[in-house]
Amino acid sequence: MADDRPTVALTMGDVAGIGPAVIARAWAGSRLLELARPFVVGDAGVLRREVSRSGAKQEVRPIREPEEAAPGAGIIPCLEVPGVDVLGVPEGEVDPRAGRASFAFLVRAIDLAMAGRVDAITTLPINKFSLHEAGVPFPGHTEILADRCGATRHAMMLYLPPGPEAPLGLGVVHATLHVALREVFPLLTVDSVLEKILLTDEAMRPLVEGGSPRIGVAGLNPHAGEGGLFGDEERTIIGPAIARARAEGVRVEGPISADTLFSRALEGAFEAVVVMYHDQGHVALKTIGFSRAVNVTLGLPIIRTSVAHGTAFDLVGRGEPSTSSLISAVSVAARLAIGKRARLREGRGEG
Repeated sequence: MADDRPTVALTMGDVAGIGPAVIARAWAGSRLLELARPFVVGDAGVLRREVSRSGAKQEVRPIREPEEAAPGAGIIPCLEVPGVDVLGVPEGEVDPRAGRASFAFLVRAIDLAMAGRVDAITTLPINKFSLHEAGVPFPGHTEILADRCGATRHAMMLYLPPGPEAPLGLGVVHATLHVALREVFPLLTVDSVLEKILLTDEAMRPLVEGGSPRIGVAGLNPHAGEGGLFGDEERTIIGPAIARARAEGVRVEGPISADTLFSRALEGAFEAVVVMYHDQGHVALKTIGFSRAVNVTLGLPIIRTSVAHGTAFDLVGRGEPSTSSLISAVSVAARLAIGKRARLREGRGEG
């Protein structure tokens, strides 16, 4: 019988961080291989160390091309990138060699996805300081992906799949991302907020029943400006963006005070919310369901999901890390890939 599981490339991330251990432990379970046909883009030696440390019996098998991957319960295919040398990189520390390697792993996976040789990529965490020390001119995954893919409109979505914390699931999209808080105000425009609302609507369609997500948009100021008493961005920027999105047929409400928006979403009013800055969304969603949260990059020509946690240098080599976020990330990647296949079969393209 044909194997319809999507092929998902798992980038190892920072070799000094917790990513390699998470991969090794996830492979020891059954869920990962039920969801997809995964292989690792990373360093085989580092992965062997983590497999041995976990007490598992898998063979880490180096490959040169994704078509050579034959993943199974006892085999972890690992596609190594030429020129990457992480020998001697200490665990749990910032190191430019780890930064260069994590960048190389990601670029290789992006190029494979752009060429249609994998259905999706799921990334393990990178360290922004290691990237910086390596001279990589990007602050994180999202910016690297957008540049490599040539995506002019993109956004980061934290997604919590349906579960006890959020029965309908919940997507959180950020109007601004990795910038200082003082830089948020000039970056918010009617067009930029509208773009994020439209990206949210597009991204959530395959993830909600009926394909028509309900979106709530947060205000920027306390109490959504309190009628202009605490700021007028809600009236001059966010409100007009919402009106334009409604005119395009999007089911969207707001601006809504951020201190009530998430409780309303969890009660079933919205499947997704758009927030104005990084912590406005991250703090709420990670408090609700940190262990299962997934990062999805919107607006790309490829499918990319990621774990929502960081490199966790303080936890490297200590105990067994949770694999919940990785399993969720691969599950969402597979779901999006299957939806993309269906759209292409129906002749609807990427929209």
